[in-house]
Parts: sequence; C-alpha cells; structure tokens
Amino acid sequence: MKALEAHAAANLNLHLRDLFTRDPRRGERLRAEAAGIYFDYSKNCITAETVALLLQLADESGLRMRIDAMFRGEKINVTEQRAVLHVALRAPKDEEILAEGVNIVPLVHAVLDKMAVFSNSVRSGEWKGYTGKPIRNIINIGIGGSDLGPVMAYEAMRHYSQRDLNFRFVSNVDGTDIAEATRDLDAEETLFIISSKTFTTLETMTNAHTARVWRLKL
Repeated sequence: MKALEAHAAANLNLHLRDLFTRDPRRGERLRAEAAGIYFDYSKNCITAETVALLLQLADESGLRMRIDAMFRGEKINVTEQRAVLHVALRAPKDEEILAEGVNIVPLVHAVLDKMAVFSNSVRSGEWKGYTGKPIRNIINIGIGGSDLGPVMAYEAMRHYSQRDLNFRFVSNVDGTDIAEATRDLDAEETLFIISSKTFTTLETMTNAHTARVWRLKL
C-alpha cells in the first residue's frame, strides 16, 4: 500500500497527453476484452508501474484467496456470517456450487424460474390487481444495491422494455420521494416491489409502510 501511495504522489501531475506521447501504443496495451465486453483503461492516468503495484497490492491483500473462498461458498460476509454467492445467480443449471454441503444452483434456478413466470404474467396482463385491473405501474422500493441494481438493469435494458408499463424507483426516506412517485398513478393498477436482503432496513421499511397506506386508501 505504501509503495502505491508513494507512486501516486510521485505521479500527481501526470497528463494523458504526455503518456500517449511517450507510448503511442498505450491504447493497444492498456485494454482487456472478455465475454463480448471491450474495456479500455488507457485513458486513465496510470502507467505499467501503476498496474504492477495494483496487482502486487491485490496479491498482498489475499484477493485471489478471497475470490476462491467466495466460489466455495464460505461465509466471507463476516458482519452477517453468511456466504456471498452472487456467482450462483449467474451459474448455468448444470453447475455445482456448494454452500454448507448443499448444491444451491438448483435452488437459485427454481427461484429465477418463478420470477420469470411472474414477470411474464404481469407483462401479459394475466396478473391483475385485486379489483381486476391489469398492472400498469411498477414501483421498486429499496436502498443501496436494492435500489441501484434495479435502476441500472432498467436503464440498461429500457430499449427492450414493454413501453405501456411505467417503472419508478423509490429509495429516499424523505416522504416526498414516494409522494412524487405515486402522485399521478392509479393504485388499482400499481404493483410495489420491496427489494431488501433482510427486510430490516429503516428507509426501505418506512417507504414500504407508506406504500401500504397509500394503497389502502382505495
């Protein structure tokens, strides 16, 4: 870490123009490509030495060991004493990922399949509100990753979305956020999704309660 800090201090006044002048092939070297994604990091004020020091820091901090522990299903979330198996969400059905001796991949895909069935029934209009009207408005309530994740996914795939559905996102505990999100909506056509890992987060539960009160005003 100290070597990286010293390197950063010594190169504080680096300019991209000078870096490209010294190394015309910089754009070819400082890049990576995988899974159809092209990543060009040559436009950052870093050098080959910077990369070497970052890799050294990753090695010294045991990053590889921690990655392997995550894939093995070990409880690397020390604050909650839980496994961190984001990789299971992306694993194909025939892969095996063990958590406490149990292959959780089939369990994950069972939930994903249920989500797909539910999502398709909302899009088709088969899933209706309790008064019989189809769902036209979907509001996600969450905070942190439970807000940013759905927002990112929606923004990334908005072009492919069903345009007669209206999507909104609420994260701020300030009541004006949910008030604005529901201001012009019909409660009979509105579905709330409460996104939370623990369902104890103050902001999320407060907004969920507000949504319930708004919904019951029918």
